[in-house]
Amino acid sequence: MESIIRLLLTLSISLLLNTCAYCKRPAVVNVGALFSFDSVIGKAAKTAMEIAVIDVNNDSRILSGTEMKLFMEDTNCSVFKGSIGAFQMLEQDVVAIIGPQSSAVAHMISQIANGVQVPIISYAATDPTLSSLQFPYFFRTTQSDSYQMAAMANLIDFYGWKEVIAIYIDDEYGRNGVFSLDDEVEKRKSKISYKLALPTNYNLKDISDVLNYSIPLGPRVYIIHIHPDPALKIFEVANKLNMMTTDYVWLTTDWLCTTLPSITPTNQPSLKIIEGVVGICQHTPQTSRKKNFESNVYGSYAYDTVWAVANTIDTFLNQETNMSFSFFDSKFGKLKIFDNGKDFVKILSETNFNGLTGQIQFNTDRNLVPRGYEIVNFVKLAIQNVGYWSNHSGLSIVPPESLKVDKSKLPRLNEKLGVITWPGGNTDRPRGWVIGDQERPLRIGIPKRASFVEFVTELSNHTIQGYCIDVFTEAVKLIPYQLPFRFVPFGDGEKNPNYDLLVKSVTDDVFDGAVGDIAIVTNRTKIVDYTQPYATTGLVIVVPINDSKASAWVFLRPFTIEMWCATTAAFVLIALVIWLLEHRVNDDFRGPLKRQLVTIFLFSFSTLFKRNQEDTVSPLGRMVMVVWLFLLMVITSSYTASLTSILTVEQLSSPITGIDALVASHLPIGYQVGSFAHTYLAESLYIPKSRLIPLGSPQEYDNALRLGPHHGGVAAIVDELPYIELFLLEYADFRIVGQPFTRSGWGFAFKRDSPLATTLSLAIMELSENGKLQEIHDNWFCKDGCSSAVGADSEPNQLQMSSFWGLYIICGAFSLTALVLFLLQTIRQYIYYKQQQMLDPSSPMFPASRNRGCYSVLFNFFDFIDEKEEAIKNMFKKDDLPEASRTV
Repeated sequence: MESIIRLLLTLSISLLLNTCAYCKRPAVVNVGALFSFDSVIGKAAKTAMEIAVIDVNNDSRILSGTEMKLFMEDTNCSVFKGSIGAFQMLEQDVVAIIGPQSSAVAHMISQIANGVQVPIISYAATDPTLSSLQFPYFFRTTQSDSYQMAAMANLIDFYGWKEVIAIYIDDEYGRNGVFSLDDEVEKRKSKISYKLALPTNYNLKDISDVLNYSIPLGPRVYIIHIHPDPALKIFEVANKLNMMTTDYVWLTTDWLCTTLPSITPTNQPSLKIIEGVVGICQHTPQTSRKKNFESNVYGSYAYDTVWAVANTIDTFLNQETNMSFSFFDSKFGKLKIFDNGKDFVKILSETNFNGLTGQIQFNTDRNLVPRGYEIVNFVKLAIQNVGYWSNHSGLSIVPPESLKVDKSKLPRLNEKLGVITWPGGNTDRPRGWVIGDQERPLRIGIPKRASFVEFVTELSNHTIQGYCIDVFTEAVKLIPYQLPFRFVPFGDGEKNPNYDLLVKSVTDDVFDGAVGDIAIVTNRTKIVDYTQPYATTGLVIVVPINDSKASAWVFLRPFTIEMWCATTAAFVLIALVIWLLEHRVNDDFRGPLKRQLVTIFLFSFSTLFKRNQEDTVSPLGRMVMVVWLFLLMVITSSYTASLTSILTVEQLSSPITGIDALVASHLPIGYQVGSFAHTYLAESLYIPKSRLIPLGSPQEYDNALRLGPHHGGVAAIVDELPYIELFLLEYADFRIVGQPFTRSGWGFAFKRDSPLATTLSLAIMELSENGKLQEIHDNWFCKDGCSSAVGADSEPNQLQMSSFWGLYIICGAFSLTALVLFLLQTIRQYIYYKQQQMLDPSSPMFPASRNRGCYSVLFNFFDFIDEKEEAIKNMFKKDDLPEASRTV
């Protein structure tokens, strides 16, 4: 009996101990929820969280009898109300706070969470900065906007748009999202040209002001990043402003996809105002678990968030079975700290389960592991999926989870999207920018030059003309769209304007672009973008011709080397032709070989100075001599005139031979007013400004060079090659010395990153390839024929081969014709001679070669040619006399 009592006592004590141990597991665990009850996301989230709590408490596999109790507080998207709600929740001993949905509220609550060690798990706050190390207790079960903005930047880059306009809500969510987008597009060589903010409580007037401000701007690609708006106010205003046409592109972040499910069926027709809009939506992998929370993905995220907290509580209780809070004093009164907060956060970070939206797992930044986004197109009151994006697959028409290859390590050359219908119903890719229209044409600044007006200037009747203007207008014709523009003169026309100020006016938005003889130099390329150069240029030095050093060989200078060679060859050719034509009929051209060689060359060269001792007898020889003497008359008279000019014209001299000699000379240097030459000489070559003399016209160039450095003039002028070439066409007493010491070009200037710079560059290249660019140049500067470039290698007053090649061709043609006629006549006589020889073997024969074959015939022919024509004719007469007597 005693043993039975002991056994019952032992069992009772054991049961009591077990019961006490079970009692240590709390019966209720409190969890808070902060969000805006009446918002689009809040309505779906409230329903989802209530259902999730019921499902958790009814599931026997989790919490083991502990009840999860959810306390909800309405923040109304207010940081102030959210803070009050957070403190009220902390009095309820909550172990976690779900929410808030607003990024602005989340920033404040996260600061509080750091102090009380209570984790924040948000299903809708997407601000990328919330993932910073500053907020170790902040988690989110949705994707960070850093991923969404990477998707948006990839979409922009896919269609080749280089400039966009971002319209955003001016709070932490909007600002930080756009800053993240700015970083992403910059990686892809694009940029957000304008960031336009809307107040947090914006109205239609605020939207209208922002959109009206954006219309005169160039980009037509709009990125809209605001809170969900069932009224779609921004598109309502855009339609009224006629901004939903083919010129515009509208891209939205996931706020639009979040908004649409909340629109009632009676308001469905209003969706026509978003026709052609392209949006990014949260992608959730296909799953068998489905619950409908107004088709709002954030409702599903809220449902999974409750389960994530429940799983963390269950794991925590299974490990420690005890949750404790302690008080600490603050200026707000006594606050409770979650003593087990760090352990709870560690368990939460290891969450991994399959939820409604897919796998719920956090990365190292405490964000939901990204699933990717869907790219959708709003067409005909419906949402059409046109593709997907993920950080490992890029843009694709296949869901990210279906792709097994990690494309992030490969070039994304095969990115693809479905057909998109853009605003206006067009399926072709919109250009994405408009610069100027009929109401606001492009403002093109042009230099109103006072000198060298052939390049560009404004006439007295306000007509703009010049070589540069013609190049620009022809390039604009090749642009595949209309480009309204108007020329605006820059300068007073009395002196050449400062080109640095002209280029700076483009940067200062005085002009949209600058067209003219604008050199592409380093300091200007830092503030504007240039087109492809349409003219090659560089700085050169022009000086007076130095002819005081005429030497004993000055008589060679009137002809170029080519001219001397051609003339010598002509003398030799004429000598040979005349000898062939006269050898058979003229005793002066016969005799020993030595005598004939002397006669050949003396006859030809003596035609320059006097009448020849040898007369030409043959008609063909006389014909050639007439043409040759005419050629000699032109050549000798031109030579005499050129040599006379070289020897008699008084010319200036200069010791300058190149840029080094010019810098070291310490003599005054002239430059063109407004040119970058002044800056280059002073800042790059360190020439004192006191040595630099501004000159405004070709006449001033001429006067300054003639006066010389010691009589109030200059030793040399430094200017760009096109100006100097034009100057030397009119003033022949000067020359370029040395080589161009800078290499540059002329281009048209536009604002930084302006698409016009690229478009016009392609047009200029096409003009160059089809020859139109050269044609424009010739029309302006070669009306009287273009000569070879004037430079250090050409002599003034030299006779060029290009001036006489026609005469040489005529002389050569006559000589060749005479030679052919002579050969035909000789061949005919030779054939007749051979026929007579065959008929009468006893007829006289000339010495013949004993060899047989082709060489024998050839040598016999040469022997026949060498015979005097009179002897041949006599032989033919003797052969004909007996035949005549027999006939009689």
